[in-house]
Amino acid sequence: WVGGRYSMDSAIGLSTMVAIGPDQFEEMLAGFHAMDEHFRTAPLAASLPVLMGLLCVWYGDFFGAETTAVLPYEQYLKRFPAYLQQLTMESNGKHVTIDGERVDYQTGGVFWGEPGTNGQHSFYQLIHQGTKLIPADLIAFGQTLNPLRDHHDILSSNVFAQAQALAFGKTEAEVRAEGTPERVVPHKVMEGNRPTNVLLAEILTPRLLGSLVALYEHSVFTQGVIWNIDSFDQWGVELGKVLAKQIIPELTSTGEPDLRHDSSTNALIRRYRSLKAGSHGQSGG
Repeated sequence: WVGGRYSMDSAIGLSTMVAIGPDQFEEMLAGFHAMDEHFRTAPLAASLPVLMGLLCVWYGDFFGAETTAVLPYEQYLKRFPAYLQQLTMESNGKHVTIDGERVDYQTGGVFWGEPGTNGQHSFYQLIHQGTKLIPADLIAFGQTLNPLRDHHDILSSNVFAQAQALAFGKTEAEVRAEGTPERVVPHKVMEGNRPTNVLLAEILTPRLLGSLVALYEHSVFTQGVIWNIDSFDQWGVELGKVLAKQIIPELTSTGEPDLRHDSSTNALIRRYRSLKAGSHGQSGG
């Protein structure tokens, strides 16, 4: 079997079950189910996946936001943004509707991110003061899995501080009131009005992880319905695989292959074969 972006909680998750045990895996499934039921039964105005999906459409199609940052303040979720990249971009990276018509609006955006403590010292600068509008999801927890003095309080204070700073910024008057030299004032102004969602849960558990993944799954589906695209195919991925199968024998052939690709691909294959032959010669010497 080959797993896909919606198969984490299926038989494809057997390796996960072996790693965490069947009881924990069942808890994760319960989390998936809880969010599924919420999505199925909650009024649209109170549905968390619907609201998140609508916000993605709102900021992408009406404000020109091209990316969404996912910023977990929990090191165990360090790969969660990468997981969401496949879920979101493979699902909604489409330029035609279900009926095959070319869309005249933006569809799936780029999802990316890092744990918040890493990002604060790198790309948060651009989110705060750059010219790109980047909505952000801040994910935090009331309790930590590794208690150590007041470290979790310090970590959590940064979540709330970042959300406040992104929302309200810092005005010229506030900067001047701090005694800032006039020439520096423009550089310290934060415009604010940067959109964020703060997802605050009790503690990271298998059940919570299941609900979190399902939350984004249903948000992706909501966006696909609004855009009238198929969130469950991936023909762009398939094309790359088909072409790769054609190229493999051209890379492994002992004789010079008859290359019939475009000029760029032909040149790359020839260069690769040349480098490959050179490395063999060096190791043999």
